[in-house]
Amino acid sequence: MTIGILKESKEGERRVALTPDVAKLLIKKGYEVLVEKGAGEGSFLSDDDYRQVGAQIESDKEVVCRCNFILKVNAPTIEEIGYMQNKACVISMLYGYTRPDILDALNEKSITSFGMDAIPRISRAQRMDALSSQANLAGYKSVIMGCDALGKIFPLLMTAAGTITPAKVLIFGAGVAGLQAIATAHRLGAIVEVTDVRPETKEQVESLGGKFLQVESEAKIETEGGYAKEVSIEFLQKQQQLIETKIKEADLVITTALVIGKKSPVLITEKMVNSMKKGSVIVDMAVEWGGNCELSEMNKTKVHHGVTIIGEANLPSLLPVNASQLYAINISTLLMHLSTSTGLNLDMEEEITKGCLITMDGATVHEFTNKILTASGIK
Repeated sequence: MTIGILKESKEGERRVALTPDVAKLLIKKGYEVLVEKGAGEGSFLSDDDYRQVGAQIESDKEVVCRCNFILKVNAPTIEEIGYMQNKACVISMLYGYTRPDILDALNEKSITSFGMDAIPRISRAQRMDALSSQANLAGYKSVIMGCDALGKIFPLLMTAAGTITPAKVLIFGAGVAGLQAIATAHRLGAIVEVTDVRPETKEQVESLGGKFLQVESEAKIETEGGYAKEVSIEFLQKQQQLIETKIKEADLVITTALVIGKKSPVLITEKMVNSMKKGSVIVDMAVEWGGNCELSEMNKTKVHHGVTIIGEANLPSLLPVNASQLYAINISTLLMHLSTSTGLNLDMEEEITKGCLITMDGATVHEFTNKILTASGIK
């Protein structure tokens, strides 16, 4: 069986699906690895690094696409799918419910696809959980970017000229990204406050040095895969009331709130931005999914009313060395779970396989993806 590693075509993407050390492991297990020329350059990996572990370098994308398995970070393009052989296998971040055209193209060629974004969040699948590995890095980077854009230091500093008070950081969401942001901001010496719709995150927040801002509400919050499915209007109103006073005091605000399968909730309105201190910073980590800040724009940094709003959509790509290293482990672990060096070996009732299998035999078989597509009127 041959594995093809394509150079990512998404603008600004610096990650690569497989690093040389992980390629070496797969080659030892009997897989053949073909890498498109320059695929690792964004992660500071040369073609020679891949050759030294036994991988083949191909300058022709079409040749690489002819492999049995195609491993990518981002979903394949229509053009890339056109090059692929019928009944091949693709593993990548897919978010299929947002790209029905990609699913149609995969199904036209009976390509079996697995979504790294659909890995079940269970203990057995932790080593495959790319969402968590990438969100962890994104949470760290969000603090560093916010700190860089802020016109003051984070920690308390006592000098002969006087005392500098610590910066105040307000974080929305205590998922993987939010928890890493809490830990990073706390290590840098900031005062960290956190709000999350899930009350069960309080203990985790406090263990990392943050103060949890509790929203009192009788509404029950349902979660799925670690994400809030949806919250009531009443809850969002109470949450906004709570943070309106807190946001006025904050130096840095980081938002991470996502609702799986839906647009991100707006947590910071223009009115709230106008109430913030001049020189303060917002990092909207949910900007790719609609944004938590009403004023954020994808892949743009703007200043509104003296407040810097950072809308970087692909934070893990800004740390390509570590992001590629972790993603390569995630995707190779899933590959070896799904196959041997002689081909796919699927147990259709097994939880991980069933949870991330998106298309097969010309049909979209993923239950959640079909549910979202049906609800949106596409299916």
